[in-house]
Amino acid sequence: MQIRVIKADGQIEPYLHTKVLGTFHNALALVGDATLFAAEQMAEAVTYYLYRQKPNDAITADEIHLMIESVLSATGFAHAAEALNRHRLMRRLKRRRIEVLGDITDDAQAVAWNKSHLAASLVRKHAIDALTARAVAASVEEKVLAMNVARLRKSLLRQLILNDLESFLDARRQLETSAV
Repeated sequence: MQIRVIKADGQIEPYLHTKVLGTFHNALALVGDATLFAAEQMAEAVTYYLYRQKPNDAITADEIHLMIESVLSATGFAHAAEALNRHRLMRRLKRRRIEVLGDITDDAQAVAWNKSHLAASLVRKHAIDALTARAVAASVEEKVLAMNVARLRKSLLRQLILNDLESFLDARRQLETSAV
């Protein structure tokens, strides 16, 4: 019994309780209420509700986000819900602002940042599974957003991708060898 999450870009991935827990914890941390116990309790409530209401169904990431905001507001953390919403909107604005440029010798047009295209490219070029590709793409996106740049050269993007891909694959190999 697995709930599927429809991401904003249309991609589908399995529901992960840990992502909901992380979102609650981050929302509380944004306003200085970083209590892991409260985040765990709220995440448990959302996960329980989802598995009771939609055990074999799909739900959008936006619906999950609205549930998280509702739970925060209903439990006395409305300020954390507002901070989470502001944070989400700022990330969306930052993403839309980023252009990926060709290398200096390249005459290609700038293209808008797109994490989904990056993940699809990783699957094609490096023959990795879609979930690992999305994790690598998300990790790269975090670095790009933290750099706070509006224009990003492909050469720098390639280096970020290769670094994170290598780290993820090394971690996977270590887990596989320790499990044997």
